[in-house]
Amino acid sequence: MALLFAPECAPFAIAAAVLAGLTAIEMLAMVMGFSVTEFLGKPEVHGHDGILAYLSWLNLGGVPLLILLMMTLGFFAMTGFALQAVASAFWAPLPSLIAVIPAALATIPMVRASSRTVARIVPHDETYAVDLDALLGRTAEVSIGPLDQGLPGRVRVKDQHGNWHVLRARAAKGEGPLAIGASVLLVDHKANVFIAIPAPVDPADANNQSFTEQQ
Repeated sequence: MALLFAPECAPFAIAAAVLAGLTAIEMLAMVMGFSVTEFLGKPEVHGHDGILAYLSWLNLGGVPLLILLMMTLGFFAMTGFALQAVASAFWAPLPSLIAVIPAALATIPMVRASSRTVARIVPHDETYAVDLDALLGRTAEVSIGPLDQGLPGRVRVKDQHGNWHVLRARAAKGEGPLAIGASVLLVDHKANVFIAIPAPVDPADANNQSFTEQQ
């Protein structure tokens, strides 16, 4: 615990504190029906020269900017504290300016390897550029809710091209709360907030469910 607040670990403690702050902000934003990760999106770095070309090696543009930043802060803090703990056990903690160098060098490949794994998952939940009206009439699933007439929640819907979109949504006026996991029908939108109602039950699904209950 003493090492955590030692001056030699100040850069790593600051990185850990910033990571905790970003995590708290993102969680609070999601409760309010907003996502900082989605707002920042993915920077377009492909085809650029200079430092952006080098940053693309870290998969900048392959994963959302906030996620990449949080991964960098987390690995940097973790590596730094581990380095200082080992140095303290065998001799003495390294000066912070010296410890930062190997910690940063170790962080780079860790971020690259981890971001490549995350990139295989995150794009499936990304909202691609599409005409919002084209999503009206489609059935979605409530992912953050329940949906009511208050703060928007989140729904996942697939467009005509098979791409998944994560959208802000509210329940239509007069509708009761729509629980997480419920199927809803997108019937309207105001700006970028969609209006949802319970999705009609497919007769075929209803028959199958009745048959299963009888068994």
